[in-house]
Amino acid sequence: MKIAIASGKGGTGKTFVSTNLFWVASLRGIDCVLADCDAEEPNVAEFITGEEEQVEEVSQQVPVINPEKCTFCGKCYDYCSYNAILYLPERRMIQVLPDLCHDCGACSYACQAGAITEHPKLLGKVKHAAYGSGQQLVEGRAEVGVYSPVPVITRAIREAGNRELVLLDSPPGISCPFIATVDRADYVVLVSEPTPFGLHDLKLSVATVRQLGKPFGVVVNRAGLGDDAIYRWIEQEGIPLLLEIPFDREIARIYAGGGLPSAVDDSYREMFSRLLTQIIQQRAS
Repeated sequence: MKIAIASGKGGTGKTFVSTNLFWVASLRGIDCVLADCDAEEPNVAEFITGEEEQVEEVSQQVPVINPEKCTFCGKCYDYCSYNAILYLPERRMIQVLPDLCHDCGACSYACQAGAITEHPKLLGKVKHAAYGSGQQLVEGRAEVGVYSPVPVITRAIREAGNRELVLLDSPPGISCPFIATVDRADYVVLVSEPTPFGLHDLKLSVATVRQLGKPFGVVVNRAGLGDDAIYRWIEQEGIPLLLEIPFDREIARIYAGGGLPSAVDDSYREMFSRLLTQIIQQRAS
């Protein structure tokens, strides 16, 4: 089972929920892996560390056009669906724009003059670490300046494998990185907060998850901070409310120190254990 922990905005507590779920799953002896898919800003390792086992590079092939061999026919330009080739025939100028290239290979196929060669470009890295009695941590980390982290996220999810339980700590928002993560999940946990901003972005993420056809439920973090508008909307929409996490100063203190409430407080351990059971039961039904 793959569970994506996601939200429509950053800072709602996705990593907080992901890491505590992973901890209680590990405590139960479940064969599980936690994949940090927020490749532009991974932070799971700030709270859970394992023994690093291997690091794999993620790269793509970027075409390079040799102007001395190029006949300036423009076929590569015509074949490129991503506008990744700058072509000025009157100036006999042509070159690939690497940030727009999607490594589809169309330009190489189109070129009959042998003017295009491909060279690897580093997009990011995927790290594997062993944790506990056989659990795993996987982190996708994109290189600074990479146009899209999606290839790194996709590799991280693939490397997470098909264990009994796979937790995917999703990137924030509802753009391509979010969809690349959520689309591979069997169930989605949407983490929000009881504020107008939180409700606004929850509506966006709910609409997206529904369009993807994924079963989901909501966790309200920092309960008691704002108002009850989010609860009225959740009830109106018939969305399962999986858990309320209180706006607790003690949680902030533990988390700010890099700790997990589930590891030091029995009440939070039981809270996240119930959450994990509820998600599994909802998925089964």
